[in-house]
Amino acid sequence: MNLDDTIVAIATPPGRGGIGVVRLAGPQARAIALPMLRLKHELEPARAIFGELVEPSGNSTRIDEVVVTYFAKPHSYTTDDIVEIAAHGSPVVLRHIVELCVAAGARLAEPGEFTMRAFLNGRIDLTQAEAVRDLIDSQTLYQAKIAAQQLEGALSRRLQPVKQKLVELIAVLEAGIDFAEDDVSVLPNPAILERIAAVREPLEQLAATFAYGKIVHQGLTLAIVGRPNVGKSSLFNRLVERERAIVTATPGTTRDLVSETVAIGGIPIQLVDTAGIRQALDEAESIGIRKSMEALADADLVLIVLDASQARTAEDDELLRHTEGRPAIVIGNKCDLEVSGQWSVVSGQSSMIRASALTGEGITELRAEILRHIGGETGAQAEAGFLTNVRHQALVQDSLVALDAATAAVMAKVPHEMLLLDLYNALRPLDAITGATTTDDILNLIFSTFCIGK
Repeated sequence: MNLDDTIVAIATPPGRGGIGVVRLAGPQARAIALPMLRLKHELEPARAIFGELVEPSGNSTRIDEVVVTYFAKPHSYTTDDIVEIAAHGSPVVLRHIVELCVAAGARLAEPGEFTMRAFLNGRIDLTQAEAVRDLIDSQTLYQAKIAAQQLEGALSRRLQPVKQKLVELIAVLEAGIDFAEDDVSVLPNPAILERIAAVREPLEQLAATFAYGKIVHQGLTLAIVGRPNVGKSSLFNRLVERERAIVTATPGTTRDLVSETVAIGGIPIQLVDTAGIRQALDEAESIGIRKSMEALADADLVLIVLDASQARTAEDDELLRHTEGRPAIVIGNKCDLEVSGQWSVVSGQSSMIRASALTGEGITELRAEILRHIGGETGAQAEAGFLTNVRHQALVQDSLVALDAATAAVMAKVPHEMLLLDLYNALRPLDAITGATTTDDILNLIFSTFCIGK
């Protein structure tokens, strides 16, 4: 990829809108843009100028009114000269601007090329570049806030002191080898183990944040299961906050899976309403129950619905046994009809809530309980710079494996030359997270998932 090219792309989403933006970046950005513009004032850095889009040929026919913003290098997103032309959001007009730019010598940008240039030019590191994509893909405000933290370098700042300690240990060992004849002191093994532990501990804490970070990034699936007519669809509608599933007094109304994504505490959660689990009465219901069992098996979290107005049945007990060992919440629905003393604690289940889908009682507590299950006990949600990316998680694990090997090497009293191999193996994955040592293959894989124009 040639960083000396001037690239162009439409930077706003496809389709019609009030405004559309075409972005030019590179050394020829001004020279390419000016012939197609008739401006009220000269272009000035970081100032929006009103003008007209015209044909660059001799007749200068007006095409549209535009607002043009010029960002002079290095004070721009990519550190190149950038010209952004904001026209009315007509696809025809925006495509024409791009065509004029290409005819004047610009090249069509590849997906993510603007952000890749920002990374290659040193304005952002790789975790910040990936956070740009996460921010664009955010489905909830909380996801956007977490992505913004990463974009500000929260993960990089958390990793930096860890890397620094590791580099210092490597430097001390290298010095002991290279300058042995100059009586440079060699670290004793207990001191080396102490330093390795000082690197390993914060990395283990960071790795533990991935369980929560993955949920923040990807969301989770919650299956609502139970026997027929316990109020699964009514609870589903309460959580969705609209009449999404059909509700009747007839048991077995729901025959197929009904799903909807909602935000609870800023986490995207796919709710799945399932068919009532019982001995099927016909083929259609049998298929629905099979799908229910599949949804139960695939779900990250299970909401087991019991009828608090009735005694527990053998079908309830069978379902509870089937979900033992799974992350699950038991809810006693229809508590507004509950007979005093009839409701009993379900053995083996730590989470149990009384609620009424009809009156709304207990729904707030149910949402809080779902969030408690999501957050786990790591407290990651209170931290800045936690892992939300599978690539980062794998690299942290690689580093921890290498540190384990280094610890074993010290215990076995191997020569420091061999120990350094393990320490370098621990450093390289951390470099790959922030981008200090990355291959073209990794970069292409990451930036190919970006939209064109970003």
